[in-house]
Amino acid sequence: MGKTNIRSTTVVGLIRNGKAVIGSDGQVTMGNTVLKHTAKKVRKIFNNTVLVGFAGATSDAFTLFERFEGKLEQYKGNLLRAATELAKEWRTDKYLRKLEALLAVVGKDKTLIISGTGDVIEPDDGIVAIGSGGQYAYVSARVMMKYTKLSAKEIVEESLRQAADVCIYTNSNITIEELD
Repeated sequence: MGKTNIRSTTVVGLIRNGKAVIGSDGQVTMGNTVLKHTAKKVRKIFNNTVLVGFAGATSDAFTLFERFEGKLEQYKGNLLRAATELAKEWRTDKYLRKLEALLAVVGKDKTLIISGTGDVIEPDDGIVAIGSGGQYAYVSARVMMKYTKLSAKEIVEESLRQAADVCIYTNSNITIEELD
């Protein structure tokens, strides 16, 4: 029997009118079977000042959450520096470079995507989206940011619903986190 891919996740985050929000669906699938409908893939870290979501292997993501929070502590909350140092360590460390995940990060004034290949991407439009339904949610969020007056939370929620309508690896059990 060959390797069975575990697929899951749509995560989208953005900042609008000073409000930082990230959300995700709750589905986890293996092959053509849904294993879980209510997974929590987004959370607040670093004393509830940074939002982070993951796509990929769950245990890998938890390891990366811990490492990222450690980097935030080490660099006194400097989001970009912490992300850059995590990406560098992730790419070069013998153990970490085998981790298969992506992180979407939203701070009070910055959005980032961090990958294991050493990428730290700060999207021009301030929208981060990852996972199997990420591109669907991203396009939805872009359109709503441009043509509506919806709040950040409403845009994230509706973007996830749109992704759930077209991506078989995304469901509509949505978790949303906001920075206060």
